[in-house]
Amino acid sequence: MDKIFYKDLSSNEKMVYMYLKYRANKKNKCFPSIKTIAKDISLSETTVKKSIKMLEKEEVIEKVNRTRANGGKSSNLYILK
Repeated sequence: MDKIFYKDLSSNEKMVYMYLKYRANKKNKCFPSIKTIAKDISLSETTVKKSIKMLEKEEVIEKVNRTRANGGKSSNLYILK
């Protein structure tokens, strides 16, 4: 996790990363919804989405879109690198 402190990230981006790290399993994977992340750390959904995009750009997380068996959307899978 130390590497995120050396990147040029905002406090919101670091907070989102730390939340994902907190929720991650032993394989560094988690899948909270944007709504859940926003609610749990008191940020807007828009801010969470922007933060996730920046974390992807900085290559500290990977976002994988997931779908349900019926073809509907599900929460994304986040893999912390």
